[in-house]
Amino acid sequence: MNPLQKIGKFAGDTFAIWVLLAAGLAMWTPENFKWLAQYITPLLGIVMFGMGMTLKLSDFKLVVRYPKGVFIGVIAQFVVMPLLAFGLAKLFQLPPELAVGVILVGCCPGGTSSNVMTLLAKGNTALSVTITSVTTLLAPIMTPALIYLLASAWLPVDFKAMFMSVVQVVLVPIILGAIAQFFFKPIVSKAVDVLPVVSVIAIVLIVAAVVSGSRDRIIESGLFILAIVILHNGLGYLIGYLVGKLFNLKYEDKKAVSIEVGMQNSGLGASLATAHFPDPITAVPSAIFSFWHNISGPILATYWSAKASRMENNEEPNSGSGNKKEEKEKVGV
Repeated sequence: MNPLQKIGKFAGDTFAIWVLLAAGLAMWTPENFKWLAQYITPLLGIVMFGMGMTLKLSDFKLVVRYPKGVFIGVIAQFVVMPLLAFGLAKLFQLPPELAVGVILVGCCPGGTSSNVMTLLAKGNTALSVTITSVTTLLAPIMTPALIYLLASAWLPVDFKAMFMSVVQVVLVPIILGAIAQFFFKPIVSKAVDVLPVVSVIAIVLIVAAVVSGSRDRIIESGLFILAIVILHNGLGYLIGYLVGKLFNLKYEDKKAVSIEVGMQNSGLGASLATAHFPDPITAVPSAIFSFWHNISGPILATYWSAKASRMENNEEPNSGSGNKKEEKEKVGV
């Protein structure tokens, strides 16, 4: 592992700490971070450009080879979290701005950190990458449509304007990143090692911008918003897993779907909230989600990894069949 890879791994492993630190500093001295608000969309564009630089045709092979897992994961992503957000907003009678903020993050595609969490959880990483890629490419249509459908009960939503925003901040940077990879492959292959650091810095700055702009409202209702986010995220993991179980997916696939559903592209939620809704509190659920799912994700991944290791250690080395794959499937691994 070269120095850049080590730095990237360290940045990814400590991501939640940097987000928490940035949020704390923005709460303490908001005037030093408010200027970042105008750069939220470009910062997210940088993250999406990096994703485009890493996309490969092989990421989409599972769409053809294993359509069931991909189809279930994509549908679950765009059904479970949006409906959970809508239900939580109704159940807790959230104020309009907060309700829309929770729905915004619920309607976003999966976050790229879900791929790392699936790897750590010993789930189907290839399936996770494919679901993330497909949901991200579908986001320009699905995210504005779902927000319009679910959030219009609280605040007016301009579908066309939101569609253009998602195209500009997600689709265009991804396409440009893919083009850069195609034409400048030697340079891009070296730059890929630094992408985790760039992504962490960009998301941390987005969180700082959001928190600084709504400091007083966070002090007023921050714990309540955190509780809603924790519930939203946790139920996403649980229902995502149960959906996989309902359709008889393999254990590794169920873990991938669970993590994909539970972890969101919260940076996109913050960008849309900032661009289309005047009250800064609308972006706060996305900012808190960005922090929280990078705590819950590693916890869940660690649990599943430890469970997988225990089950592997309990296998009989000379069971007679010599087919460990079959044995794992029999015990539900």
